[in-house]
Amino acid sequence: MSNRLRTPLRPLARILHARQTGGNPDLIERENIRRRHEALRDDWRVMAEQRLLLAACVCLLVFGLVGVRMWAIASEPVAEPVAAVSDARIDAARADIVDREGRVLATNLVSHSLYAQPPLMTEPERSAAELARIFPDLDEARMRDWFTGERKFLWLKRRISPEQMQAVHDIGDPGLQFGPREMRLYPNGALAAHILGGTGFGREGVQSAELIGVAGVEKAFNARLSDPATASTPLALSIDLTVQAVVEDVLASGMRLMNAKGAAAVLMDVHTGEIIAKASLPDFDPNSRPRPLTQGDQGDSPLFNRAVQGVYELGSSFKIFTTAQALELGLVSPETMLDTTSPMTWGRFRIRDFRNYGPELSVTDVIVKSSNVGTARLALQIGGARQKDFLEQLGFLAPTPVEMIEAPGAVPLWPSNWSDIHTMTISYGHGISTSPLHLAAGYASLLNGGTKVTPTLLRQDAPVKGPRVVSERTSRISREMLHAVVERGTASFGRIEGYAIGGKTGTADKPRAAGGGYYDDKVIATFASVFPADDPEYVLVVTLDEPVETSGEEPRRTAGWTAVPVSAEITRRILPLLGLRPTVEYLGDPEITLVSD
Repeated sequence: MSNRLRTPLRPLARILHARQTGGNPDLIERENIRRRHEALRDDWRVMAEQRLLLAACVCLLVFGLVGVRMWAIASEPVAEPVAAVSDARIDAARADIVDREGRVLATNLVSHSLYAQPPLMTEPERSAAELARIFPDLDEARMRDWFTGERKFLWLKRRISPEQMQAVHDIGDPGLQFGPREMRLYPNGALAAHILGGTGFGREGVQSAELIGVAGVEKAFNARLSDPATASTPLALSIDLTVQAVVEDVLASGMRLMNAKGAAAVLMDVHTGEIIAKASLPDFDPNSRPRPLTQGDQGDSPLFNRAVQGVYELGSSFKIFTTAQALELGLVSPETMLDTTSPMTWGRFRIRDFRNYGPELSVTDVIVKSSNVGTARLALQIGGARQKDFLEQLGFLAPTPVEMIEAPGAVPLWPSNWSDIHTMTISYGHGISTSPLHLAAGYASLLNGGTKVTPTLLRQDAPVKGPRVVSERTSRISREMLHAVVERGTASFGRIEGYAIGGKTGTADKPRAAGGGYYDDKVIATFASVFPADDPEYVLVVTLDEPVETSGEEPRRTAGWTAVPVSAEITRRILPLLGLRPTVEYLGDPEITLVSD
């Protein structure tokens, strides 16, 4: 266009030619002006078309981006918007926990919290006095200072009963207000308290509060229980509420009768590893869970789970593992005679038996009479490396994988230097500390036919066979030995008419908390039993902490006098509940029956 503007409107040559030929020079100028205008018009049209094309492209791009974003939003899963403010509603839904028969162990209940807004209060001093009367744990003077101060909001009670709510309502002060919230309810009180654990409040708002697990399966399965997607599906545990109640009731009575400071019991299915009942005493009510001890031994707290967290030397109950391994390795048979001369000297150490059993005993009688010397000699034949490997296969050297938040912290104690003397003492349950749950799982694995089971608190639909630890023959012989212990050995108080019961006692001196060594008058007494002994279904481990049986002239602390009678009473009470019938032998005349012992 710039070239056209430089073209002259009256070209000299054309003007001169027009004058010579008689033409009009003005027509040449008007023609050039017309052409220039037409050229400018064409240029402006092209420019306008280009601008319209650019605008159309921009609009198309913008609408394309909007369309893509709308498609992306439409493709996302539908979700409720959450308000980004402190008063946003907190989802307090939490799934129920039930036993193996569907009976409720833990559920949610709608309750209310109590809070105050002092600027709205009409009679703060009177309200403080009335609240102190309704809630004795609240300090009247402190509340008066709160209500008459500069505070705008304060919590008074996180949870109140309907009766308390009505009493506060009757005060009639508009500054006292209630917030709805769900609370966790354990309808059976202290029953299965250590299994369930308990809950507390997490995020809190005026209208609701988040429930979170603080111990036990409540904490171990917190994500599962608080997931809105599964909140309507109860968590089914392996325990049987009725059996659990019997175990706890008898264990508490036995603990008092034997003057023990604590007790634990574990009942396990030998084929599935399901824990049918598990108790630890003293216990607590998870509806009002106590605070942890701030001083002293945490093992004395009712919150301490002795069945899982308590690691103890469990004494002679370990001897059956030594004989089973010796049988499995082909080192001995049940009839092999062993030197049991007591004491047995090993360097500066002496190993003694509770009584003098003579110069020799068969392998079976080493278990029946509970000879430390005989078991130690078997352990020397096995060797420390093989012994350690066998105990590791049975799960004694690592925390149990049971579904409780406390389990990973219950680490067994065993010597870093597994010397010969340790090999001998560990063979009869000294020098290694494990929990009663470890022992129950070990007995179940050994006696169910020889396949390892993993303890679980979840209901199982079918047996889960683990790796083989011993042959079926070794498992059968071990059951026969344990049955002999009850029939004619240290656990004779464990006999129950009509049932074949097997088991092994264990009495271990308690180590001193400080200064090393052991107490002379404090023991951990344990009885691990299996029933029916000829066709095992269940293993029961009962442990008493510092028991003393005082019915005779001299106090008796051994497991045969303390743990065995308590275990026998538990077994006698739960056998019908487990559907196990006594065996009946017919003798000639069908009208006469004899219940086998």
